[in-house]
Amino acid sequence: MQRIVVLNSKGGSGKTTVSSNLASYFAVQGLKPALIDFDSQGSSTRWLSKRGMERIPIHGIAGYERNARVTRSFALRVPQDCQRVVVDTPAALDRQLMPEVTRNADAILVPVLPSDIDIHAATKCISDLLLVAKIPRHEQRIGVIANRVKKNTVTYRALMRFLSTLGIPILATLRDSQNYVRAAEEGIGIFEMKPYQTREDLEQWLPLVGWLAQKDPDLQTTAPPIPSSAHATPMTDVGAAPNADLEDENEPSRI
Repeated sequence: MQRIVVLNSKGGSGKTTVSSNLASYFAVQGLKPALIDFDSQGSSTRWLSKRGMERIPIHGIAGYERNARVTRSFALRVPQDCQRVVVDTPAALDRQLMPEVTRNADAILVPVLPSDIDIHAATKCISDLLLVAKIPRHEQRIGVIANRVKKNTVTYRALMRFLSTLGIPILATLRDSQNYVRAAEEGIGIFEMKPYQTREDLEQWLPLVGWLAQKDPDLQTTAPPIPSSAHATPMTDVGAAPNADLEDENEPSRI
């Protein structure tokens, strides 16, 4: 059973978007996922409640709830037939809780937005993962997702320059797409939408799901074939597009 933790202590980085779409992907692949929601806002749980009966089932666990009638371990139990567990963590996560939250995680995904505030927060988050949660860097269990980006903007290039200094792989660069908004409203993931609507978005997920397949403890590669040109962004290639015109980045982003 592969356990994937989506974590960033700053709110609004896209943890629920990444978590819900990962769960959707695994469901489409027939891997019987469980989605654990530790965020008190219950965004992942609300997303699950919108899924129609005709959709592929995803087992949901509202980890933020407390029930005095059952033990904590019983409330968080995952069905034995689940093959993937995706954990949506809360914002403002206490750094002292990171060892507990990341325990037994096969992969830890850190979504980062292209802004100065988010870059600073990501620096602290990754530092805490390495120093407080004591995730050994050589195990390569941590990966970064550049989220809601508009390429060829000043903030995008600043984000990519920053990420290149971390020594942590950039697994995906997800564009600022309304497809994620529409999917969230329907309780589905982009992998469950019509391919002609989401082709560009789906291609951006290929390096990420390929990396996760390599982290599968059962060594079962179930991700779709990865084109030779799709891979986690090399550190030496970040920000290498010269003479790119910088677009106006002061456009409204999706929520």
